[in-house]
Amino acid sequence: MIGSIGLGIPSHDMSQQFIKSFVGDLFHNSASKLIQRLLPVFDNAQINRRQFAVDQEWLKNDHSFEEKNDWYHHFAQLYSLQAVDACLNNDRLLSEPIPYEAIDMIIFVSSTGIATPSIDTYIMNERPFREDMVRMPLWGLGCAGGSIGLSHASHWIRAHPDKTVLLVCCELCSLTFQKDDLRKSNIVGSALFGDGAAAAVMIGNQSKWRAAVKNDKTKPQIVRTGSVTKKNSNSVMGWNVTDRGMEVIFSRSIPAQVRTFWKHHINRFLAEQKLSEQSIHSFVAHPGGQKVLESMENVLMASWEKFKYSHYVLRDHGNMSSATVLYVLYEWMKEGVPENMLSVVSALGPGFSSELLLLEWNEQ
Repeated sequence: MIGSIGLGIPSHDMSQQFIKSFVGDLFHNSASKLIQRLLPVFDNAQINRRQFAVDQEWLKNDHSFEEKNDWYHHFAQLYSLQAVDACLNNDRLLSEPIPYEAIDMIIFVSSTGIATPSIDTYIMNERPFREDMVRMPLWGLGCAGGSIGLSHASHWIRAHPDKTVLLVCCELCSLTFQKDDLRKSNIVGSALFGDGAAAAVMIGNQSKWRAAVKNDKTKPQIVRTGSVTKKNSNSVMGWNVTDRGMEVIFSRSIPAQVRTFWKHHINRFLAEQKLSEQSIHSFVAHPGGQKVLESMENVLMASWEKFKYSHYVLRDHGNMSSATVLYVLYEWMKEGVPENMLSVVSALGPGFSSELLLLEWNEQ
């Protein structure tokens, strides 16, 4: 059972129109015609605002890869800890706090900075977690990282039903911004990506900490998972790592991949469970972008209502890579889904990969 979710929301809140003007001014002298042609992507993204760890003055200046990564270390700890604290003390979902000492495993997911030892060790040092806690840092999974983290947590908790798992996703996309990168993918990424962290606690069926979860609303239980990775598709999304840092790879073919590769995966996944789109109450879809969401809805011939919180999170936060899907799941958990109903978690990531999870909603 996923018992609680907490968010770490960065402090610099910027409207999409402000970001559009900022990017237009920043690139105007070096690529005026290109920028004017691409600026409408900011309007078509269906994003109102996003949050960032750094302000516009930081984004205007040059920074080495080392400096960017130093800031990643700082902010990843800051916002991950905010998310963890909010998750384990969430009085909206929990009747009592879950103590840090109750966590048996921590999974840390990120793709926007580099850390060895991984950031979960720094998190452990700042809170009274046990030293014998199992660690699973995951890197390089991009937008699929949150869903893959949920999948790994569910597999481990199924093998250890008396345990608890804490999943932490933290992405700081603003620190990868390249102010001299004139490629279309960088401009499109500037119109989509934001910063954010989220944490979720998963509680085994035999754990005493299930009693800490409020039973006024249903909670999701992961009952099936499915992963596929398309061969020879490494150029669809990811990073080019350069002396200046990470340069985004973001192919225009992603919506088309939804209509082909993802369509095959979701249809097979549902068929294996003897389900159809009509069997699914809601889709906890990672909103990679407005076109991706629209393509998913068209593939399934599903209503906008079934994807509503994916649209809302995209509107209010943008694409925060791995953390985004937990923001969407949190909205469904706050609303509450009727007893015994089913949802599907979906995310696409580098590789090119697709991750699907089937959720069943129950009071306990």
